[in-house]
Amino acid sequence: MANKTTMKIPRLAVIISCWNYERYVAQAIRSVASQANEDCELIVVDDGSTDASWAVIQREGVRCYRTKNNGARSACLYGLSRTNAPFVLFLDADDELEPGAIDTIIENLDEGVAKLQFPLTRIDQSGNVISGPVPKLGAFRDRHLTESVLRTGVYTSPPTSGNVFRRDLCSLLEEVDYEQWVDGVMLFAAPFWGDVVSLSKPLGRYRIHDRNDSGLGRLPDATLLRKEISRFIARMAHLSKILARSGAGLKLVPAEQTYFYLERSFYLAIAEGRRASAADAIRLIWRLWAGYHPINSKVELTCFLLLTAVLPNRLARQSIAYRLDAGERSVRGFLQAVFASGPR
Repeated sequence: MANKTTMKIPRLAVIISCWNYERYVAQAIRSVASQANEDCELIVVDDGSTDASWAVIQREGVRCYRTKNNGARSACLYGLSRTNAPFVLFLDADDELEPGAIDTIIENLDEGVAKLQFPLTRIDQSGNVISGPVPKLGAFRDRHLTESVLRTGVYTSPPTSGNVFRRDLCSLLEEVDYEQWVDGVMLFAAPFWGDVVSLSKPLGRYRIHDRNDSGLGRLPDATLLRKEISRFIARMAHLSKILARSGAGLKLVPAEQTYFYLERSFYLAIAEGRRASAADAIRLIWRLWAGYHPINSKVELTCFLLLTAVLPNRLARQSIAYRLDAGERSVRGFLQAVFASGPR
């Protein structure tokens, strides 16, 4: 009787979804493929790009697929259907993994882990480092983040490329009909599904360029802010339903009472040319101090919010742009950006 060879299922799958990133996608692919770890498989999905991305991807000689353009979430779900790996990292096509990252990630994975996270070093379009690791993460493993999510709706977490999800958690993506991204409800449901492992060492690079949806470094955009607020409300409603299904009686804070909602609403008023009311500023600061931010961060943010609230609109918008910028921040830099620069 002939022996049957059982193919080993890789422990980790890295799925790169690409839409019109011909300039960066090869670097993203190589950052993974060059690590050659047999316990990791790479899958690239081109989301109906209209530039040369598909040709670039094919030249890299990796396992790849091309789908009709339907957004990043759809492309990631397609890639997920092509792997049985128990853990998945969705790497944006304009980002990269650091050498040795895959070994470190796999060493910290086991069946009790719902999500693993690590900081990302910010780089510019040419790959030059523009800031240290973000966000600053402590090294830990536990589920204490559930309390933060229930009270605030969030916890400190990196962008998409800094997260590894257990496969069963990814099933939540199939329920999402309110956004096209994957770094939403899964991030904040994770602590309720198992342990969150946080690493303090940056294992990836997050590229800042003119097509980032975050709007980093630009004056606050009212349209973008309204979308962020709408997305947050929908995500919180979805998360509430997920928690209700657990039967544990867990109650999530209403979206409108969270720091994120109040902060983005504060920014939106200024972006629309209005002055944020004193009541809005006080409510935002109160929520800030009721949260889990370190004391020094609370003091800095309080000063920023109070100053921004009283500045003329043009200067207030520059204040917000500096606060959300990708580079290193300082008091001197803030003063120069807000008071020494001309109209932007």
